[in-house]
Amino acid sequence: MQEGKRQKQVAGLIQEEVNTIFQRLGLTMLDGGMISISSVKITPDLLEARIYLSFFQITDAQKALKKIEEKNWEIKKELSGRVRHQLRNVPVLKFFRDNTLDHVFRMEELFKQIKEQQTPDNPGKKKPDQ
Repeated sequence: MQEGKRQKQVAGLIQEEVNTIFQRLGLTMLDGGMISISSVKITPDLLEARIYLSFFQITDAQKALKKIEEKNWEIKKELSGRVRHQLRNVPVLKFFRDNTLDHVFRMEELFKQIKEQQTPDNPGKKKPDQ
């Protein structure tokens, strides 16, 4: 099902505001790594916002996600103050881990391994095992 225009507008607004709130609360840098909001998806009834977080160089992503969920009330309270003129009701915020960055790094590793296995004179063939 395709997202409606209003869903996209609300998702963009929430992403922008939550990003600012994360910076103010110091949630963008945890455990020596970085957290960013990769996307926000809104249900058609605008009652739930699914916020997908991207973790970069964070050793324990579950622990970081739990720390963010503990501040959910504080984030929602500040968000409601920022968007009170644009939205009647602030949606329920749910945080999820976005694994896209992990998949990108894994694919780069696989491509690197394939390139190392190919011989320079025969690009389509693998090196013989010794």
